[in-house]
Amino acid sequence: MGLLLATLSAFSAPVRVGDPVPSITAQDQRGLDFHVTTNLQFLLVVNEMTVAKAANVKLAALGAGYLETNRAAYLMDIHAMPGIARLFAFPKLRKYPQRIVLVERAEMLAAIPFQPGCVTVLRLDAAERVETISFWNPATAPMHPLFAP
Repeated sequence: MGLLLATLSAFSAPVRVGDPVPSITAQDQRGLDFHVTTNLQFLLVVNEMTVAKAANVKLAALGAGYLETNRAAYLMDIHAMPGIARLFAFPKLRKYPQRIVLVERAEMLAAIPFQPGCVTVLRLDAAERVETISFWNPATAPMHPLFAP
């Protein structure tokens, strides 16, 4: 059944401006639960490990609490990460000051649009609808413009 749901979700249309934000529930690198809430204004979503590493460094430099202060959440797609890689990656991820939500189920992020080498940034309105979709390359762009009004 799970495979069928993942397969069906893979063919769902990508989220567009005006669409409701996908329902995402996962845990962060410290095992704390995460749910998309009305408190969020930004969702940063990454699905490539090299991009995630660059984003982790930039976000860590901003300090603990920066994402929360800016009503943002950072989600990392780890569904394809092999078990042995998780064994080594998770302790490293716990050292970062920012909260990293680890999404283990592919269908949770199936509707998120991605561009190679980029973090997808969804700006949300108060009704939990996508206001804008942009892409941030953490290897070449600073962090702050993502949070500009």
